[in-house]
Amino acid sequence: MLETDVLIVGSGPAGSSTGLMLSSYGVRNIIITKYRWLADTPRAHYVAQRTMEIMTDLGIDHEVKAKAAPKEVLGNVVFCTAIAGEELGRIPYGGNSPERANDYLKASPCEQSDLPQNLFEPILLSNAATRGSHVRFDTEYLSHTQDEDGVIVTVLDRPRNEHYQIRCKYLIGADGATSKVVKDLQLPMAGEMGKSGSISIIFKADLTRYMAHRPGYLWWVLQPGAEIGGLGLGLVRMVRPWNEWQIVWGYDISKEPPQLTREQAVDICRQLIGDAELDIEITSTSLWTVNEMYATEYSRGRVFCMGDAVHRHPPTNGLGSNTSIQDAYNIAWKLAMVIKGQAGQALLDTYSQERAPVGKRIVTRANKSVQDFAAIFQALGLSEGHSVEDMRQGIASLRLPTAEGRAVRQKFQQALDNKVYEFAALGVELNVHYSSDAIIGAPSSTVTYDKNEDLFYQPSCAPGNRLPHAWLNYKGTEVSTLSLVGKGQFTLLCAIDSSAWQQAAEIARTELRIPLSHVSIGPGCDAQDLYGAWTKLWNAADTACLLIRPDGYVAWASDDDKVANTRLLTVMRSLLCQA
Repeated sequence: MLETDVLIVGSGPAGSSTGLMLSSYGVRNIIITKYRWLADTPRAHYVAQRTMEIMTDLGIDHEVKAKAAPKEVLGNVVFCTAIAGEELGRIPYGGNSPERANDYLKASPCEQSDLPQNLFEPILLSNAATRGSHVRFDTEYLSHTQDEDGVIVTVLDRPRNEHYQIRCKYLIGADGATSKVVKDLQLPMAGEMGKSGSISIIFKADLTRYMAHRPGYLWWVLQPGAEIGGLGLGLVRMVRPWNEWQIVWGYDISKEPPQLTREQAVDICRQLIGDAELDIEITSTSLWTVNEMYATEYSRGRVFCMGDAVHRHPPTNGLGSNTSIQDAYNIAWKLAMVIKGQAGQALLDTYSQERAPVGKRIVTRANKSVQDFAAIFQALGLSEGHSVEDMRQGIASLRLPTAEGRAVRQKFQQALDNKVYEFAALGVELNVHYSSDAIIGAPSSTVTYDKNEDLFYQPSCAPGNRLPHAWLNYKGTEVSTLSLVGKGQFTLLCAIDSSAWQQAAEIARTELRIPLSHVSIGPGCDAQDLYGAWTKLWNAADTACLLIRPDGYVAWASDDDKVANTRLLTVMRSLLCQA
């Protein structure tokens, strides 16, 4: 029987990144997938700032940047009658907005980008394997049984049609929206699957003449007869600039799924692009459904689930793979410390406490973004079941030089403006707060906002928040505060009067046998706040400290260094659930 510390079922963004993190932390792991290779279609593609922060911590950000399309290429989200037709409105994508660019710059040292899943997964998995993960393709998870010391997993070697078993200390279910691990575990689920149906067409065509001078990321086509997920639109998405694309076209999920011929797929592509002579190469077609389902718990005993297995939603807001990777970032350091004997088993309970509310939120937000499209049709005077002629007249009403036309244009623009909740929802991406036994201090429910929580990031140094980004001078080099933390270890960030905390950190590191670094910030310290941004964010006493977890979250804060040695030891034992 094979043995390992952690067995990971699934090689998508969640599974591959978990393997990469565990191997980086020195934990044995095996990744299995029933498929013979990784994703063969673009699927998820948006890379959020938080994901790039994690890639930077893992030391592979340069590989991601080398293959990703930068934010400037993402340009705008366009509403039009066809790519070669009439433009009806534009929304700058995220940080490309002149009004929002500074928000994104202040929030993170990393930028948004676009990297299709079929290019991202090989980066994650190859680095995982290089650092120690064992990868087994054509290996299907069948079942598992748990005992007090571990999990026995039965798998199928598909080419040989042979069953064998793998014993692990912990099992990770990262096996997607039809997860068998979740089903076997009987995790409680809320919501509904299969709300509407969509057809995905991947194709190659040179659209440089339509795109290069006016970059557009997503092209929503309001065209009589176009459908996507019941919305009444077609979608053309840039996969690679400017010669690889995806079209999403809806179908009635209550009827038999359509079987597209190559000729039909080409016709759909040409129709939405608006070029009847365009040379098109169809790469693939597939069907998928819009879901609104999430697990209310992510684990049972020694089995933990993540990614699409526990949060299933449409691709609106681009939250899927980003949230999956953040699931992995949350559990990996906890598993590593428990397996190494540095933390108690109860630390693993905080994974579900912290990530399940996040999953619910992003599923709800993604589906709300789908519903927000209705206002666009309402602005054009279109109701459910509108005819082809109704849509033609609705679009034509935008051109009327009359009071009626002006009213339609105002409503239409208001509907587009509201879509910033999908295409510039920085707060949804970064206002992720944790409240659990691995956080000591004020619960996340006490967080207050002076701006819209979904749209704007609210930096906070309070426990339960991601450490805010600020530029510092560290040993002569300009670095982000986020560069001072991570790497699988705790970090004690201290103000200028740090001698007591430095001694406390050395004692805790030795007595608890944990990786714990110490960094002081201020004039004459390890790092200098030359811009003054960090001082404004923290606004703490000279004797203050912040204890930062390996995933970059503030675990505890103190303004008083009296009996620092005792206090830090007590806090660390509590956080790590040590007896």
